[in-house]
Order: sequence, then C-alpha cells, then structure tokens
Amino acid sequence: MTPLARLLALPVRAYRAVFSPWVGHNCRYDPTCSAYALQALEKHGGIKGGWLAAKRIARCHPWGGMGVDDVPD
Repeated sequence: MTPLARLLALPVRAYRAVFSPWVGHNCRYDPTCSAYALQALEKHGGIKGGWLAAKRIARCHPWGGMGVDDVPD
C-alpha cells in the first residue's frame, strides 16, 4: 500500500473501530463502504483508490439503491 493510501485508510480504520460497532450492520451495499474503501486503497493506491472510495461513499444515502459492488480492475 502506498503512503498516501495508508494515510487515507486511517480515518476508515478509525471509523470501523469506533463508530461501526455502534451503528451495526446496516449498510445497503456488499461489501460495506468501509471494506470497499480499504480494498480500493489497497488495490489502486491513494489517488484512484481514494476516488473510488469517495464515489462509493457519496452513493451511500437513504435514497440510494442497494447492491453488490466489487472493486474494479
């Protein structure tokens, strides 16, 4: 994982450690947005992985759809 990807993964890991247990498993996507973000950062690095993660999180709202997403190649 690139240094930028590691830096961007810190808030995601913090969310998973602190807030995710309180919220529970209510994500409408599989994998969850935080898991998707970590996969994207690991696979694509900080810039492209960060962009993919931001797009996914932007779609995560009450009026959005549901589905299964894999990190694109």
